[in-house]
Amino acid sequence: MTRTPPPWIDPLLRRLGTARAEDFTQLTTPEQGGRESAVLVLLGEEPTAGPDLLVLQRAATLRNHAGQPAFPGGAADPEDADAPATALREANEEVDLDPASVTVLAELPKLWIPVSDFVVTPVLAWWHAPHPVHPREPAEVAHVARLPIAELVDPENRMRVRHPSGWIGPAFSARGMLVWGFTAGVIATLLEMGGWARPWPRDRVIDLPPVGATPAPSAGTDEVDEMAGPLT
Repeated sequence: MTRTPPPWIDPLLRRLGTARAEDFTQLTTPEQGGRESAVLVLLGEEPTAGPDLLVLQRAATLRNHAGQPAFPGGAADPEDADAPATALREANEEVDLDPASVTVLAELPKLWIPVSDFVVTPVLAWWHAPHPVHPREPAEVAHVARLPIAELVDPENRMRVRHPSGWIGPAFSARGMLVWGFTAGVIATLLEMGGWARPWPRDRVIDLPPVGATPAPSAGTDEVDEMAGPLT
């Protein structure tokens, strides 16, 4: 597969040229401090299912973020040259992603996760040479999935979730996964920026199912987001 991203990504890349943190979160990213980290927002394409996003699910036995969906990623190491290096290293460690199969396209604005004091850089990339991926440490990662954008934008698969804390924010149901929190907030914004989003019933609100510990996620762009919490 060519390293040049397909034309359907072009509208998103153009919009990201003027993106600000305020487009993704209601929280102000501090100018100093915070633990640097990065996540990989990996766009791919399959012949039958079309464009997709790579998402993992944390193991239900973890002390923090148990059972929660997430982009591959984590805290920066001193030897990481930059945010893309962090995101690619973490993706390799978590799901055995070959960094050579990925073409980095853009760095999104830094987003602050106040409860853990992470400053997260989402790294948008094109999976030019897709290959099988899997959890490298089942005690940490339970599942890896390529979520088709067609399913993410399907109105039947979109909803808002209500956290026990009272927080309400965007969510997606796809391939047996309920994607919510920080991850869902970033996805929701990118779908809008790419011109892929479809109208959906915003009055559809469900209670967040209890899966291990469920701390309140970081605020996204949904107008009813009320609280902030850790990186998910």
